[in-house]
Amino acid sequence: MDGNTEHLEDEADSPGTALSRRRFLGAVAGAGACAAGTALSGCDAPAGGDPGASTGPSERSRHGDPDWRLRATGRPEDVVGYTDKSSVLPGEGFGLYVSTTSPVFRVSAYRVGWYGGAQARLVWRSETMDGRVQAASHLLSATRTVRAGWERTAEVRTEGWPEGAYLLRLDASSGHQRYVPLIVRSATARGRTLLIHAPATWQAYNLWGGYSLYEGDDGSYGMRALAVSFARPYDSDGAEKFLVHERAVVVLAERLGIPLAYTTGVDIHRDPAVLRGVVSAVTLGHDEYWTPQQRQSMTRARDAGTNLAFLGANTCFRRIRLEEGDRTVVCYKTDHRHDPLYPRHGALVTTDFRQAPEPDPESSLTGVLYEGYPVNAPYVVHNADHWLFAGTGVKRGDSFTHLVGVEYDRVTPGSLPDAPIEIVAHSPLVCNGRRSHSDSAYYTMPSGAGVFASGTMRWVEGLMAGTGENGRNHGMDARTGAFVTRTTENLLRAFAEGPAAGTRPAPRDNVREVYGSA
Repeated sequence: MDGNTEHLEDEADSPGTALSRRRFLGAVAGAGACAAGTALSGCDAPAGGDPGASTGPSERSRHGDPDWRLRATGRPEDVVGYTDKSSVLPGEGFGLYVSTTSPVFRVSAYRVGWYGGAQARLVWRSETMDGRVQAASHLLSATRTVRAGWERTAEVRTEGWPEGAYLLRLDASSGHQRYVPLIVRSATARGRTLLIHAPATWQAYNLWGGYSLYEGDDGSYGMRALAVSFARPYDSDGAEKFLVHERAVVVLAERLGIPLAYTTGVDIHRDPAVLRGVVSAVTLGHDEYWTPQQRQSMTRARDAGTNLAFLGANTCFRRIRLEEGDRTVVCYKTDHRHDPLYPRHGALVTTDFRQAPEPDPESSLTGVLYEGYPVNAPYVVHNADHWLFAGTGVKRGDSFTHLVGVEYDRVTPGSLPDAPIEIVAHSPLVCNGRRSHSDSAYYTMPSGAGVFASGTMRWVEGLMAGTGENGRNHGMDARTGAFVTRTTENLLRAFAEGPAAGTRPAPRDNVREVYGSA
């Protein structure tokens, strides 16, 4: 996100009826309370766990659990939690930290996927645990970093949890609920499509405790945090960024049945070996904050033949540093001269990738350059004959209202990848009084890798348009939902077949035609 502003996105409509304490206690009668800090395995986990499974037939054939959605969140203090790891390998444990005003609560682990349209499956459920209100959070004044610093409630083991994206649902006896997101990541993704989740970006926008990388407790940009910690809950329902910008791609990809693997940007930073032999790598709707190491690893994967899909906008925009065991995201942004690494370690100074002291615009990887916020404009098809749009029935000039927003990218002459690039959608817009365009673009590399960028942050939300999921979706309709869905299906299927240059027509370099200069 650019400058001193912050996204103002439509929130999902989340009505629901509270689960009464009587009903809650009746539902868990007979399950003994677990002492705080104890190790938990699946007290009520469904039988037939499939350790280490990904999206093979055994997982796709399982029944879903529509009850995974929250019914009532209540006040922030009613129930909230976090984990001591953003991701784990199958079978690894993680610490769970919960604060609640209720006397008892329970945890359910739902794996997100297609599941016949239910979108999630119950993989594990805890016994009842004693609730407590945890101590107040701590503020590190030098960087205005909030840390909860709570005592661990439980150690949860993940034996039998297949790889995938999970929502841990906290159910307090008051009937109030919150999510805690967790990725059960893949140790290897060879031969598969790798979905890359973005916890660093989730955390950058997280206002729990009063501070994010965008504002402080007084609401001002000047008092924002310069570093944010994973040792605190997420605000809102606990998983808003995942639900809005990532969930729909997981659901669609699993419905297609292509071989999938899961990881996070933090994990690629820590151990890029997961990218070896990956057929395609997909970043989701809002993946703004990257380390230089993550970017380097993704570039090397592309140059080795891995297809890349950027299903959002503003991707790879902020250069960050991970500290304290990768549990703190550092980004000084416009205050980068106060970064302790400035100026001696220019490539690691935490500002925008395109900014000094060592500018490296993201477009050399993504093909497109982030340009602005906020915007709300129609998406306009430029090359209706492109293989991405096969089966959509679109014609040149067809448009889809509200699909471009709330941030956008465009192909920028003078800041292009070192390869021919084709603009397949070219959408006129006005942002802060300035006329411009949002572009969807496709290019290929000598390695055979294909690279697609949607150019709009609403692409993933568009997958839910007209379905009743995720609330209003900015007014996008079912026609838009069908178009985005079919196009994304075409993309994921093609990229799952291997280097796209070997299976799909080459891009037609049309930058000069569209913009009048190369």
